[in-house]
Amino acid sequence: MTRVVACLALACALFVAGSARLRAQIDDGPLVVLDTTQGTVAFVTFPEEAPATVAHVVALVRRGFYDGQRFHRAVPGFLVQFGDPASRDLRARERWGLGRDASSGTPVGVAEITKRRPNLQGAVGLAHMGEPAKGDSQIYITLERRADLDGQYAVFGQVVEGADVLTRLQVGDEIRRAYIRD
Repeated sequence: MTRVVACLALACALFVAGSARLRAQIDDGPLVVLDTTQGTVAFVTFPEEAPATVAHVVALVRRGFYDGQRFHRAVPGFLVQFGDPASRDLRARERWGLGRDASSGTPVGVAEITKRRPNLQGAVGLAHMGEPAKGDSQIYITLERRADLDGQYAVFGQVVEGADVLTRLQVGDEIRRAYIRD
């Protein structure tokens, strides 16, 4: 009986320690919340792995850059993408997500790609047009594990709420408001 109690105590201690580590990882960076027409999505950021990317995106969120934008890419089983200010204009739909003007105009300037953060389901990464250091405001969120994207993009966050919302998003769905949850 004593041996069973000791084993249970050890298992509980390991579970609590593992939970604390997970919470520490999740609490590591600012939590970004997207209130969309399909529901709310929240993702934690990873400032240790991608400090410039996280700082850049958080600054854009705080200044309201993403408010009123629309998802310009939604591919079932692959990803959803947003971050083009032109997506506020429904008449410009055929140009959403394309070209140099499809950003905030201030690239991050560094490629913060790490093997520590693969493109798991719900990974949040910084999109770019072939040059990772020129990534700016366009963000993708994977809908399933995408090993083919590993090593090509800075994964700077992970969805922690609203994974079901992601699967309902379609091109044209709006981000009513993006904010940092304290």
